[in-house]
This record gives sequence, structure tokens and C-alpha cells, in this order.
Amino acid sequence: MKTGLFFGTFNPIHVGHMVIAGYLAEFTDLDRVCFVVTPHNPAKGKASLLKEHHRLRLVREAIGDNRRFRVSDVEFKLPQPSYTINTLLHLREQHPPGEQFVLIMGSDNLENFHKWKNHEQILEQFEIYVYPRPGCDGGKYRLHPRVKMTEAPVMEISSSFIRQAVRNKKDVRYMMPEAVYTYIREMHFYEK
Repeated sequence: MKTGLFFGTFNPIHVGHMVIAGYLAEFTDLDRVCFVVTPHNPAKGKASLLKEHHRLRLVREAIGDNRRFRVSDVEFKLPQPSYTINTLLHLREQHPPGEQFVLIMGSDNLENFHKWKNHEQILEQFEIYVYPRPGCDGGKYRLHPRVKMTEAPVMEISSSFIRQAVRNKKDVRYMMPEAVYTYIREMHFYEK
């Protein structure tokens, strides 16, 4: 079993995330994609984050009954802030030896990969599948033998754009799965 780990705060999850995950599940050798909901990204502020259980629920709503997708709250139980290397090693320890984990990231993150905690260890022990981001080619790591550059569709939508649009009372229903939009509306998330 080869599982791609798509880390993110998913604040909120949107169609861009879903298109990338769908592409990687269908057009690479991954058996499934697991959305790993991060309680707190060390590179981002915590102030605008919805509570963890709400973001987890939004991802569950988004993936619905897709058998190729999973959601994980593993980082909720690990020390914070969450560092990818710690999560990768923990998951490897908790699963059978035959299960492979692949890190999924955007080319913008790959360009800054040298700033990640224990990035050399990640490259030594795990493959990285990279989806394109506007204006980013992945930098020096794009040619590394454990890095696979994919041709996933370029998505120029962001969670921060959606949050701002909701605050400005814009209709963003087509930018996220319907169940996610409905839950956000019902709970009045991001309105203030």
C-alpha cells in the first residue's frame, strides 16, 4: 500500500485541494491520499485557524465516500507545533512494514524545503510528490532522485482568499465541495 500524505491546516478545504488529491490518486502510483489535518503549521499564525475538530469535520465532509481518500487527526495527538518529520516517523512506526508513505507538497514548499526541520532525513527516507504552484519550479530539490514532479493542474485558489471572501459576504459556494460550503454557512465560520 502506497499512501500519499497531504498535510495542511485545511482552513477551509477547497476545490483546489480536492483536484490535486484527485489527480495524485488517479494519475500516479499512489493507492490512496490521506489528508493530514495539522493543528498548527509552525510557519503560519494560529489566530485565524478554526478549531481542530471543525477543520477535521470539513475534510470529512469534503471527501465523502471516496474510497481513495482518508483523513487523519494523527497530529492532534503529537507534540505541537507539528513537524512533518515527527509525523512521518510516527506513522511509519504505527503501520506494517510494507506500507509506504509519500509526502505530498506544492512546488512552493519544495523551494523552501531546506528550512524544514530534518529535511535531509525526510529526503533520505521518504519520496516526495510535488504538485505545481504558480511561479515556483521547486528550486534545487526538483532534481533529487526521491522527488517526483507531477503535472497536477495548477490551482490558484487559496484558503485565505476564501476566508476573506466570506468576511466580505461574497458567494464562494463553487470554490469548495457543497457539503463544506453548507457546513461553513450553518456554523457561520469566517464571517468575522
